Amino acid sequence: MDISTQLFEGKLICLAPIDHEKDPEIESKWTHDPDYLRMLSTKPARPLSPAQVKKKYEAVEKEMDESHSNFYFTIRAHPDERLVGFIKIYWVEWTNGNGFVELGIGDPNDRGHGYGSEALHLVLRYVFAELNLYRLSVVVPEYNQPALHLFTKAGFVEEVRRREALQRDGRYWDAIHLGLLREEWETQLKGT
Repeated sequence: MDISTQLFEGKLICLAPIDHEKDPEIESKWTHDPDYLRMLSTKPARPLSPAQVKKKYEAVEKEMDESHSNFYFTIRAHPDERLVGFIKIYWVEWTNGNGFVELGIGDPNDRGHGYGSEALHLVLRYVFAELNLYRLSVVVPEYNQPALHLFTKAGFVEEVRRREALQRDGRYWDAIHLGLLREEWETQLKGT
């Protein structure tokens, strides 16, 4: 990778900051979709108003400014730059070179078009080549098969399976912890 490599631009999407005027209305609609919320988080699903989403954004930006261990990007589709999702790097431990990633594509009509794959590709380059982290982790509920496929395709390896740690719809599911080391990412880059 050379110095001219784009960090935040891909063929399908770009990674961008929050637009406080337009984004709250869009993300509010996503929170009315229980499938989206349940795939993204193990917290109880609940819809948010645009005002609540705006407050969430303010808290995210405050946390980024104060902690220096969180990075939040919106995912915007080309060519119109409309909001399709988010990706964040969080809980960065600088002394150990570790961090976690979370990714969500909001509208069901935007899933399966490569936006998440490209956002993850850009963030992996950012994490390993720009932030100089050594490993990146993600926790995925067992029932979120599309996310498991996305992360394993990107080279993440299952490291921990917390058996029956999550309850949904009267059933218990595993919480799967996956990780990717910098050397594994670099080996994948050489192979492509």
